[in-house]
Amino acid sequence: MSMVPLTAQGAETLRSELQELKTVRRPTVIQAIAEAREHGDLKENAEYHAAREQQSFIEGRIKEIESKLSHARIIDITQMNDDGKVIFGTTVELLDIETEEKVTYRIVGDDEASIKLGLISYSSPLARAIIGKREGDEVEFQAPGGKKEFEIEKVSYI
Repeated sequence: MSMVPLTAQGAETLRSELQELKTVRRPTVIQAIAEAREHGDLKENAEYHAAREQQSFIEGRIKEIESKLSHARIIDITQMNDDGKVIFGTTVELLDIETEEKVTYRIVGDDEASIKLGLISYSSPLARAIIGKREGDEVEFQAPGGKKEFEIEKVSYI
């Protein structure tokens, strides 16, 4: 697996989830399995099977997060030179040239992306179009709904 970019904030979120899985959820499910075993016949014990399924999910998620963190290239945008250029981790305010609507997005890793939260993946068509550009530049890209044009109004390194 090659190195994948991850913001410092995204890495911290993954570390927090990993900590909760290991210290809270894992012990809870182990306790639930122990209690279910005390109820007798495991073949017909729905509580036992549900707890084992939950344990399997938790262990899988722990391995997935550990793998992501071990292969991540963590980029702390606050340590970068603030030269107005759009790069991974920057927050960009865009003006839709057609509708004059303003939108703000932060360019993040694939695992962090959430359009509802204004987080777009660095591999998305919009991010690819604006990376390397500067405030005042106009960009055109092919969106799923057709061609879109934006003007980069502001680039923040926060």
